[in-house]
Amino acid sequence: MPRRAPSSLAERIYRQLKDDIFEFRLLPGDRFSEGDTAARLAVSRTPVRQALHRLQREGHVEVHFRSGWQVRPLDFEHFDELYELRILLELEAVRRLCLRADDEPCAVLQALQRTWMVQEPERLQDGGAVSRLDEAFHCQLLEAAGNREMARLHRELSEKIRVLRRLDFTQAPRVALTYTEHAQILGAILARRCEEAQLLLKTHIEVSKAQVRTITLHMLHSARQKAPAHE
Repeated sequence: MPRRAPSSLAERIYRQLKDDIFEFRLLPGDRFSEGDTAARLAVSRTPVRQALHRLQREGHVEVHFRSGWQVRPLDFEHFDELYELRILLELEAVRRLCLRADDEPCAVLQALQRTWMVQEPERLQDGGAVSRLDEAFHCQLLEAAGNREMARLHRELSEKIRVLRRLDFTQAPRVALTYTEHAQILGAILARRCEEAQLLLKTHIEVSKAQVRTITLHMLHSARQKAPAHE
């Protein structure tokens, strides 16, 4: 059997640890060592270290001198600030899209229509798949608006809030509402009703933010009741 390439192994460990964090198998505030993690995953410490440094750059874990690694504690005030910036970027994108000079919608908006402005039997039901489509919807609005730096910043924000945002799609009613609300937002943009589109978008994001906060607190409480304390 050929040995697994180090980069491939580090990638696998990165994805495993990130999934553990997202699924609350590693809880916010938990401390752990590279050695313990390597033993748990039956690998050497080098690819574990590579994976952890990547997670650190993304803001999911922190390293502490003499005391090893820690899952970054949840900071809802920080998440609120990220959501506030996200809303500002998306409202500006909607404004630009409503003021576009072209009579016909651009290719991005046409693609979004085909995904979201569909009948109920054509809608996806899998929460994970809809979560990925939802993030793409909001990122593509920024891309269609035409400012590459705004779009880049928005993608970075999306990565930072993904750990919470995806929880919105663990509830079946929220999956259905996402289709309805995205279709309404697109309809207002295509009709160039800027204020309506902005209000629909802002309400959509703020309701989602409130939902994920509630779900996160419930899941975190449940996980802490079940999980043994980490040393």
